Amino acid sequence: MFKLPLAALGLAALATAAQAHGDVAPQPVNTDALPEVGEEWLTENPYRGQEAEVWQAAIDIGGSGYNQNCARCHGLGGVSGGLAPDLRYLEAEEMGDEWFVERFRTGYTQNGITKMPAFGELLGQKAAWAIRTYLETRPDDGALDEATGRLLEIRDELTTLASGGGGDAAALQAELSIIAEGVETGSGAPVADSAPYRAASLIGGAQPDFAGAAEVLTVGLSAAH
Repeated sequence: MFKLPLAALGLAALATAAQAHGDVAPQPVNTDALPEVGEEWLTENPYRGQEAEVWQAAIDIGGSGYNQNCARCHGLGGVSGGLAPDLRYLEAEEMGDEWFVERFRTGYTQNGITKMPAFGELLGQKAAWAIRTYLETRPDDGALDEATGRLLEIRDELTTLASGGGGDAAALQAELSIIAEGVETGSGAPVADSAPYRAASLIGGAQPDFAGAAEVLTVGLSAAH
């Protein structure tokens, strides 16, 4: 899918009348786990390119914040049904950041009717950039299609390992990592927070979670289709 230019995103927001968000109270987002970003609003995502722990925390917190406050209009997982901009395709660069944070701070009103509330003062800058990080790391539509067959096989192998059966966990992790590297984002961000990425992370380290990794692949592949 092509990336929506900023002007088109702005115009697409006019279509949100059918699902106006103005009558829904914004839900707080706990951002205590994220580094401070200062009081002055930034124009570029400070969590992009951070070390893996901070980056993943921003995605997890941003995903929760998005689903509580944004999914009603913009779609679960960032997948828009067409009534509001599909924010997965807002470019992961400074111009895209500026558009996103301005709309987040000030909201959107048409003919005196609030279509999107101003979240800035209510949720704060850390929540804004966490949600931005979550959105820009969403895999592109169809990004897992070519690998689906093999990922299902890996899922079954992980299930066997979880039940005490044999298997080469290191080889599976390496293969998942390679698949994850090839998953493209809608925004052009270099790394997608994809099912194979999550699964590879879960089976790494001293205490691999094979059952959790298998579940991540099951859920992720279901959502992709």
